[in-house]
Amino acid sequence: MIVYKTEEEIELIRASAKVLAQAHGEVAGMIKEGVTTRQLDRRAEEFIRDNGGQPSFKGYNGFEYSLCISPNSVVVHGFPNDEPLKSGDIVSVDCGVLLNGYHSDSAYTYPIGEVAPEVLQLLTDTKQSLYLGIEAAFAGNRIGDIGYAIQNFVEKKGYGVVRELVGHGLGKNLHEGPEVPNYGKRGAGVKLQEGLVIAIEPMINLGTKNVVQEKDGWTIRTKDRKPSAHFEHTVVIRKDKAEILTSFEYIEKALQ
Repeated sequence: MIVYKTEEEIELIRASAKVLAQAHGEVAGMIKEGVTTRQLDRRAEEFIRDNGGQPSFKGYNGFEYSLCISPNSVVVHGFPNDEPLKSGDIVSVDCGVLLNGYHSDSAYTYPIGEVAPEVLQLLTDTKQSLYLGIEAAFAGNRIGDIGYAIQNFVEKKGYGVVRELVGHGLGKNLHEGPEVPNYGKRGAGVKLQEGLVIAIEPMINLGTKNVVQEKDGWTIRTKDRKPSAHFEHTVVIRKDKAEILTSFEYIEKALQ
């Protein structure tokens, strides 16, 4: 079901998104060689709760953590653990916040230490594809226009676009309609209307688009074990352009 949001509801999502952006900044300030992903998870949860929110992911369908942390060939839904990060890794950090009854959701992929040039390029291009998708997200356009913008850009560079996992609407629920694929045809799918809040989240693989699910029932990995990158913003559809509610500002500050 698609639920369009009032301006009051959008303000509540914006407040949730600010705590989320700051929590990402806390993680960004810690992320480096030798740190474990469990340490990052604990810090994010502590910060979110200290600021009156709840981690959206913790307890969601039995997921036990506040962050989905997905290194290297893990696309999404990876579990935090006690293995230290090492130079050459990339790691996607996906987080959601529930505040005042409304969810926000965003993700960022980090390079750790010395990362191979083609993998750094994958990160740059995946992040750019997110913004190209956002540029196509305005009232009167369709869901397929968002997916087309992302797919057209990354497939020309030889990357694989994950099909099984997609962006989504969100608000009082973490996952609402419509689904927002990272591939599609121009002019196809649900028509975008003002007040629709969606998470746009390209998941782009260095190799094949094909993925496999691990035995834990959560972790999604690239079939060829090549790296995958993931960037995500929560946005609201407006008349002429989407308004981005989440922010990478605190991440970028921490990484300076």
